[in-house]
Amino acid sequence: MSNLLKHLGGQRQYGVLMHVSSLPGPGSSGCFGAAALEWIDLLADHQVKVWQVLPLAPTDNTGSPYSSPSGFALNPQFLDPDQLQETSAVDGFSTWCQQQRFWLKDHCRFMVLRRRYGGAPWWQWPKPYARRHRQVIKEFDRAEAVAIDQEALQQWQLQQQWQGLRAHSRERGVQLLGDLPFYGAHDSADVWSRPGLFSLNPDGSLAQQSGVPPDYFSATGQLWSTPVYRWSRHRLNGYRWWLRRLERQLELFDLLRLDHFRAFAGFWSVPGASSTAEHGEWLPSPGKTILKRLSSRCGGSLPLVAEDLGVITPDVDALREKFDLPGMKVLQFAFEADASNAYLPQNFASGSWVVYTGTHDNATARGWWQDQSDQVKQQLQNLLGHPVESPGWELLRLALSSTADLAVVPLQDLMSLDDSARFNTPGTASGNWSWRLDQPIANLRGHMEGLQQQGQLYGRGRSSG
Repeated sequence: MSNLLKHLGGQRQYGVLMHVSSLPGPGSSGCFGAAALEWIDLLADHQVKVWQVLPLAPTDNTGSPYSSPSGFALNPQFLDPDQLQETSAVDGFSTWCQQQRFWLKDHCRFMVLRRRYGGAPWWQWPKPYARRHRQVIKEFDRAEAVAIDQEALQQWQLQQQWQGLRAHSRERGVQLLGDLPFYGAHDSADVWSRPGLFSLNPDGSLAQQSGVPPDYFSATGQLWSTPVYRWSRHRLNGYRWWLRRLERQLELFDLLRLDHFRAFAGFWSVPGASSTAEHGEWLPSPGKTILKRLSSRCGGSLPLVAEDLGVITPDVDALREKFDLPGMKVLQFAFEADASNAYLPQNFASGSWVVYTGTHDNATARGWWQDQSDQVKQQLQNLLGHPVESPGWELLRLALSSTADLAVVPLQDLMSLDDSARFNTPGTASGNWSWRLDQPIANLRGHMEGLQQQGQLYGRGRSSG
């Protein structure tokens, strides 16, 4: 039995991908409120065992949760004002602050300073603050004690609300699958407070930055403008920052997707001044050591999913297999080559996979289908044995019928929405991360009933008991 199957209770299951921000409600974003509870109940009522979300971290100025000012904090937009805890419960708050002292105080300082300097990146702040001169920070803590405490209180409230949702999901038998980016933003509390852990120049600019090399899709590669890690410094303290970051996520979720998993084996490092990713080099990562230490703290069984999409080398597969981590299969990629395509369900070598109709980075299934060539359309129809009427549901049935331990469908595909509901288009900076459900949760019952029927048809959704 695979590691993932053990975490799923010994039975193949199915789940739904929808970020918290997409939940309906009166505010500008979905939140940890009544709609989230109703959503969990809807999933549980239809034997959906997994709710997958994107990172819960604060977003950057484009709305992306994958480029966050914090590797530990929660997004204040998700705070439900209708269920704020009484601040008089100071014992719980103080205890939590002490438990989270590794990151919390620096995050709060960073957010207060960022407001003071009009949102400017930290390396453009006055040097005593950018370089964290001890006496200046001490005086700042005293002068801004109230503002710093307010930031901490907000994070505590978010923690309380999310843990309430998690307790409810556990009671209803729904597991929460989170997401962790490999890199953090350059302009973040983590880089500001621990610059020695990142590849920076003395002035705070990037010495080496992250990305991926040129490939079939991009002649110049992808440049992400986030600092790569200075692994020699991490090694000196036993990779403490990385382990704390992973443990923080496992406090929040039952399962965790590791974005850009290939960087745990080796990463593409590009000079900080470069404007393209062409002139980089592959360097080794200590992912094996980090995962081994995390495994020992988790009792030997890691509740992780490896995002291993794209060009994957044997060392990445070896690392994933060493820790028995499931990889990902995306059915929209299954028709880009011949019958040996690794994303075709009949070619899954084992059950240790999470199979998706598409991810947050893909077009909706309906939008994808509209853009496909006649050759691809014919290939899918030949596989199915009948004409395609509803692309999302056809791909969903393929996912559910596969050997993969977990099949996940974005809500947009369940609803057969077109590409106006696409959540993100990689390589673009606007128009992303904003799709939101524009109807009550109860209106989704018909879609969920269809999902449950198909899941049961293919032997998914049952518990081991």
